[in-house]
Amino acid sequence: MSPLREWFGPLIGWNPPLALALLAMMTAQGFKFMRTLIRRNRPDFTRLIGTGGMPSAHSASVTALAVGVGLSEGWGSAVFGLAAFFALITMYDATGIRRAAGHQARILNQLVEGLREHHKLDLERLAELLGHTPLEVVVGALYGAVLAFALHP
Repeated sequence: MSPLREWFGPLIGWNPPLALALLAMMTAQGFKFMRTLIRRNRPDFTRLIGTGGMPSAHSASVTALAVGVGLSEGWGSAVFGLAAFFALITMYDATGIRRAAGHQARILNQLVEGLREHHKLDLERLAELLGHTPLEVVVGALYGAVLAFALHP
């Protein structure tokens, strides 16, 4: 048994697909936190729960879930089909709709800043880092798949 399986075995044993998805999400968010800590030389705790960034925690978690279901229930099972379709929709949304919303928020924030020079406005900034680049989604998906294959009992 590998050291990883030995350490994570009790956590993953109770429901492998769910545990793998949660572990993938938490560790991907941890990677984003560490990357920001190294790059900025200060902690940014919003990276532990925030959206956007490398790697995509959403992609990592839904891919780990789908692979875990495939390994547990079989690649031809209906539940694997459901998990795989859910993963594809989630990743499409991350690179499409949420990324577009982030671009729109960036433009709106710039407009509001320009208006504040001439008008008294009390508007809060919109979150800009909402979606992912295709590379962030692919890296997240690969991470989730590798994690699931490595740790599935």
